[in-house]
Amino acid sequence: MKIIGIGNAIVDVICKVDNDFLANNKLTKSTMKLVDEGEFKKLLSNLKIQETISGGSVANSIVGLSQLGNKVGFIGKVSDDELGVKYEEGLKKENVKYFYSKKKETLPTGTCLILITPDSERTMCTFLGTAGKINDNDIDINPIKNSDILFLEGYLWDEGEPKKAFDKAIQNSNKVAMSLSDLFCVERHKPHFLDLVKNKLDITFANEQEIMSLIDTKNFNDVIEFSKKLKKLLVITRGEKGAIAIQENEVEECKIQNNLKVVDLTGAGDLFAAGFLHGYINNLSLKRNLEKGTEMSSKIIQKIGARLN
Repeated sequence: MKIIGIGNAIVDVICKVDNDFLANNKLTKSTMKLVDEGEFKKLLSNLKIQETISGGSVANSIVGLSQLGNKVGFIGKVSDDELGVKYEEGLKKENVKYFYSKKKETLPTGTCLILITPDSERTMCTFLGTAGKINDNDIDINPIKNSDILFLEGYLWDEGEPKKAFDKAIQNSNKVAMSLSDLFCVERHKPHFLDLVKNKLDITFANEQEIMSLIDTKNFNDVIEFSKKLKKLLVITRGEKGAIAIQENEVEECKIQNNLKVVDLTGAGDLFAAGFLHGYINNLSLKRNLEKGTEMSSKIIQKIGARLN
């Protein structure tokens, strides 16, 4: 297998809202907030659901890789409930091998409320449910050992059981890629993430805000210097400035595509990672990897949700 992903197995519930809804509920635009089941239900009670899709950051990337013709798999924890069944069906339909045997858990399958404002930005409220309770017993090491790359998400990293699952997966992998996921995650786990980036990851995906927060700088040139010294591959998305990949002294940049009809930015980073990793495992150049990532993210932001049809 080319790539196996481990991530939060989350069902995305997509709703359109106005800016007042965010303000009234004390939500910060374009970030992800963890909520409990009660808060999740309360938020949802005032909204009209546009779409429900199997999601989760790494799962979105893995589906994108499958759609590009790569042999891929996924590990993520769901409960044997209605959403859990839907989740598994959603992956199998996309030719993703699912290496997890679901059973009835005390917590339900995780859900993420994706709130899309008129400017196409997405703000997320996530009830992790059983997804956040993944532990080392949930990790099947055989598909990890038999994959070229293990792909992880910062959203999943937490002290306790999820960290043990992370460590077990990394110890049995051939190469490790990870997305830093969200500014909220970076600030919450900064010393741990810095250790991962420096010592355990072969490829790190981040946006400009996340990487600058990680190394405590306001100057992007410091990011380039940090990356060159790192001697690993760092891939950074920079919004309207495009994307950049740095590997030792090789620095490649790619501009964004123009004249796009942006509908929803959900999944832009996930599909960018899918395109980049597709190029990487098929031995394309750094420049082509960036272009493939940009092409995939350009497609996804022109539709609702984080999965291409």
